[in-house]
Amino acid sequence: TSAYSSPAKSLGDPGITPLSPSHIVKDSDADDAVEQLFLVVVAIDFGTTSSGYAYSFTKEPECIHVMRRWEGGDPGVSNQKTPTTILLTPERKFHSFGYAARDFYHDLDPTESKHWLYFEKFKMKLHTTGNLTMETDLTAANGKKVKALEIFAYALQFFKEQALKELSDQGGSDFENTEVRWVITVPAIWKQPAKQFMRQAAYKAGMASPENPEQLIIALEPEAASIYCRKLRLHQMIDLSSRAPVNGYSPSDTIGTGFTQGKEHVRRNRQSRTFMVENVIGEIWSELEEGDRYIVVDSGGGTVDMTVHQIRLPEGHLKELYKATGGPYGSLGVDYEFEKLLCKIFGEDFIEQFKIKRPAAWVDLMIAFESRKRAAAPDRTNPLNITLPFSFIDYYKKFRGHSVEHALRKSNVDFVKWSSQGMLRMSPDAMNALFKPTIDQIVQHLSEVFDKPEVTSVKFLFLVGGFAESPLLQQAVQSAFGSRCRVIIPQDVGLTILKGAVLFGLDPAVIKVRRSPLTYGVGVLNRFVEGKHPPEKLLVKDGTRWCTDVFDKFISADQSVALGETVTRSYTPAKPSQLVIVINIYSSEQDNVSFITEPGVKKCGTLRLDLTGTDASVPNRREIKTLMQFGDTEIKAMAVDVATSKSVKVGIDFLNY
Repeated sequence: TSAYSSPAKSLGDPGITPLSPSHIVKDSDADDAVEQLFLVVVAIDFGTTSSGYAYSFTKEPECIHVMRRWEGGDPGVSNQKTPTTILLTPERKFHSFGYAARDFYHDLDPTESKHWLYFEKFKMKLHTTGNLTMETDLTAANGKKVKALEIFAYALQFFKEQALKELSDQGGSDFENTEVRWVITVPAIWKQPAKQFMRQAAYKAGMASPENPEQLIIALEPEAASIYCRKLRLHQMIDLSSRAPVNGYSPSDTIGTGFTQGKEHVRRNRQSRTFMVENVIGEIWSELEEGDRYIVVDSGGGTVDMTVHQIRLPEGHLKELYKATGGPYGSLGVDYEFEKLLCKIFGEDFIEQFKIKRPAAWVDLMIAFESRKRAAAPDRTNPLNITLPFSFIDYYKKFRGHSVEHALRKSNVDFVKWSSQGMLRMSPDAMNALFKPTIDQIVQHLSEVFDKPEVTSVKFLFLVGGFAESPLLQQAVQSAFGSRCRVIIPQDVGLTILKGAVLFGLDPAVIKVRRSPLTYGVGVLNRFVEGKHPPEKLLVKDGTRWCTDVFDKFISADQSVALGETVTRSYTPAKPSQLVIVINIYSSEQDNVSFITEPGVKKCGTLRLDLTGTDASVPNRREIKTLMQFGDTEIKAMAVDVATSKSVKVGIDFLNY
């Protein structure tokens, strides 16, 4: 049996029953809140491996400014984003974020550093936790646990303060939080609880509040990328499939050189950090006609997710055709393979111990790997050298009683050698092998998406996100799908989502139709029909035979929902004299749900309408209208007593039930 025993029996209240016939009203002009006027839109791309923000003043929406350059970058990684790392003091107070956190942690004495709490790559926890709640913990490098909500709130608060400071410095006067509309991006494949969790963390960080939720938009990463890709001009992207030279290079040089040239171009304009988004629909877009389809593949550090969009003219609104799919196939998978390789050479027992005993040196080793990872390319012939931290070599000798060099000679890993300068030398083949499992999963998943009937005749594939910078991934996607569509990469691919998120904040209505990720409905009583309803659901109340636990559906999973669309149903109390009416809202990933007791059905909201003290001359069949408004990543529900216009509202809540 489900966690919810029959509500009719347990609550002793007669519940509600649909007023037949059940009808749906599409109420397009539902009383929208008065549009608030914000001076600036700030978008935060809170990534698994790196994060950043960008902003634009609503008065000049064609200029997108990317945040100030961060102090302390890594060699070989020129970046306007900062690592998503956070450091708390031994007293669990916020200390620093990004490069600053990493460098400070690294410089601590090992005896001290074990008391400090250092977190990295923690965003994946929201994707992998099945039953996420406000109480979910994260584990620091030293093994201590802290509530995830606190860490996310600290990180968002850090970005909030940085952005407000930059805006104030620029404007010469203090910038108030109330003047900012915030946009935070999340993977589209995240489940609803994770999306809600981000909003709660942002409230805790003081960006917006439950009383003023419009100040914060939770945007989906591939959607943001899609919005930005629409604005691209040909000189701002690299078309992997074009046979003609791009930027005056022939295709054979394109993959490497197009990027170097792109980087040069960005570097020259680095001082300004301002990207002009021309208010035109990009040239590539002008080739798209009404109804054309394209796929956006957003490959980041943690997840890869893909969305299929269709263009709706004249304004070029987007319509989501196929619900977002993807999985944990981000570039972290490559780091994980490297860790497995180290375990194979030096032994899993040693690596586990080393990570616990020398956490800062482990972080160093992964940074060294990161910069070599970025140098991997399909046609590379010379080996890649990875410096082993001194404490790795030293600790290994203590642990095993023989040298790292000896371990490498003894291990039967072919392509990894020891170089006398204290480095691991990896042949390009060995490096490419570390990418293979992750890239294979991405290509495999994309093939499955391409086989879906909704995805026939896709014209373009936009490859975006940090991992899209990898020539190995570019080549794999191009060779697998280049014959089916044109594979396009925006030039500043790591910043695509950030800029798209700013554009989305300036005009949230650009995405017109989404697919509902879940089926939603309410629990009701229906008249019991012999032979149709299971006998164990029979409830007899005042001589009437009811079937309990019926799931009355508002919208099914994967159904198209227009932004702000309202679905309305009418109910009546099963017992006319009843004055407190409780409506429970349920969700499920399944399409066809008949009863709220079925596996996978979860309660995600309660509307409690108290009608005591209202006028007694109510019609004998009270009509209770229930509305659900879909759209933004949030869903709102409302119940109205038609006779007295008394109403109650609730936001759907996936974390507290």
